[in-house]
Formats: sequence, C-alpha cells, structure tokens
Amino acid sequence: MAVIREEFIFHGRVQGVGFRYKVKYLAPALELTGWARNEYDGTVTMQVQGTAEHIRELVEELEDDRFIHIDWVEEHEIATESGERKFRVM
Repeated sequence: MAVIREEFIFHGRVQGVGFRYKVKYLAPALELTGWARNEYDGTVTMQVQGTAEHIRELVEELEDDRFIHIDWVEEHEIATESGERKFRVM
C-alpha cells in the first residue's frame, strides 16, 4: 500500500480534551508517523503519514471519542517526509 501524508486542521472542542494524547497513543498502533499541535485559535493541526486506510481509521477514532467534538476538518494531502520514525505531540 502506498504511503501518503496528510495535514488536518480540526475545528470544534479539540483542545483540553486529550485529543493530541489520544493521537499519540493511536498513531503507533496504526503504524503512522507525524505530529499534532494546539493552535492559538483553538484548533489542532496534525500531519500524519502512513497508508490512507490507517489514516482514515485514526480520524474515525477521533470522531467517535466522547470528549472530543469535531465540528469540521480541513484536509490536504502534502508531500511525504522520509526518515520520520514516530508520532510526536508538539
């Protein structure tokens, strides 16, 4: 399966609800790398790299969380980064 990298900007109740730490826990289990960070405007930006199927699984898990409430998501495919080995929270 092809490896892709996507950037997401999550809008809604996504800060202060364990969003980034849930991603940090789930990403390695799905063999995903990348990063997530809180933004000053209350959104969370995430770049994630792996198969499209695993990236979809990650986003679905976030949408099903009882504490996280995603109103909408901006999503863009971007260039992959070679040499990235883990997922980190910034």
